[in-house]
Amino acid sequence: MPSDHEQSHSAPTARRRSRTAALGVLVALSLTVSGCALLGGGSDGRPAAAPLPPETARPSSAPPEEIFPDAPTVKEPFRGSPALRWADGAAGIEVPEAKAVGGFSQKQVTQALAAVRELLVEANIKPATLRGEHPKAALDLLDPLQKDGRGLMESGLRKPTKDADPVMLFSRFDPTETRVLRDLVKTRGRITYEKGETDGELLIRADFSFVYPVVKVKTGNREVDRSVIRRELTFALYDPEEYETTPGKLFMVEWAMSSGNDDCARSVDGFLHPTFPSDRIGQPDTSAAPSGEAVDPYDRSKSLDDMPQECAETTRS
Repeated sequence: MPSDHEQSHSAPTARRRSRTAALGVLVALSLTVSGCALLGGGSDGRPAAAPLPPETARPSSAPPEEIFPDAPTVKEPFRGSPALRWADGAAGIEVPEAKAVGGFSQKQVTQALAAVRELLVEANIKPATLRGEHPKAALDLLDPLQKDGRGLMESGLRKPTKDADPVMLFSRFDPTETRVLRDLVKTRGRITYEKGETDGELLIRADFSFVYPVVKVKTGNREVDRSVIRRELTFALYDPEEYETTPGKLFMVEWAMSSGNDDCARSVDGFLHPTFPSDRIGQPDTSAAPSGEAVDPYDRSKSLDDMPQECAETTRS
């Protein structure tokens, strides 16, 4: 019979931080007319914005705001947004150089980083996920033994609740209401890793923002707005000789998200619900009353723990 220090033990319980929903924008955006400026250089002759270098550390401040930002269009959906200079889709999810950590070899760290990157892509960039389809490939990267991780997400996908809401991990838009324009996504963030409490625990932290240009399904491409989703996620890879885990599968240790331009008044249904300027023209205000300070959804200089934890107005989209 093994001694106490030889016995495997359970992995820690996941910590779920609150979801912050931000509704609408304080800056007035003009309605979009299809067929405006071209991609790349603008129709006014301005050169295309130079792409930003990869993010390697937390920024010291939020991107500057324009006094009169350009409105998004069908052909230039990221006009007037800091995301114009961000990377496209999966290209914005880079992994750091892998080194041996604790009891994990360089090869094992490499594989764990690749799994986290794949999960981020499958959960936030894959077109089928954005359309609300079942994210099987992403779920398969998570440990089936973790009931408050993969199990919770699987439960939420079947029947979403406040405590089991799949948008905490997946960017999903109701396919009957909203679609992501041409499946475009802008991405910015970083991945770091470190040894956990024991040599048998590898922690991988991801902090990423995703920007989605969205249009209404029923009215087509006549109006474009954006949703900005930021996620702070911590995954763990555990040594199966030390922990009760499935070899090679990720545990969800901690996760939090904020959603810029997401209707706070909607009941939980497992989808994000962007609003559009036309929704607020000549219509009674039935949204949840925002509270506290306005939120800049592009501000990556603070942890989500240090930002408002309730429904709030956004300063831009």
